[in-house]
Amino acid sequence: MFGKGLVKGLGITLQELFKPKVTVQYPFESAPIPARFHGRFTLDAGNCIACGICQNACPNRVINCIRTKVDKKNVLTGYHMDIQYCLFCGLCVEACPKGALKFSQDFEMAGYRRQDLPLVLLAEGQGGPACDMEPAESGKEATAGD
Repeated sequence: MFGKGLVKGLGITLQELFKPKVTVQYPFESAPIPARFHGRFTLDAGNCIACGICQNACPNRVINCIRTKVDKKNVLTGYHMDIQYCLFCGLCVEACPKGALKFSQDFEMAGYRRQDLPLVLLAEGQGGPACDMEPAESGKEATAGD
């Protein structure tokens, strides 16, 4: 029969017409995010033992872990990520033996200037039980408590 493919295509189109819509009106609504989503990084400085394994696991050398020795023990004094080169592969998160580095569900990390891209998870000289990352402000470092 001539037009058999046309009838079949119209049938599929009519089925799709009556299915529920999946469009989300983004910024007013948010789509569900999977649990294993690789979004913004968070660092729990209280759990970090400053071993540097995450820094060594990164294939693009994005992480700069700044540590000092106090009483024969490594102490984390700064944690910086140059996020513009990050692959979001998750090797650093997997390598962390204490689970101090994690992914969050936040995916809005765009910046207008290149200076806004380096992420400061823990500014040098700042310490605390838990520090979330903040983008650097136009060339100067952001502190963890701002």
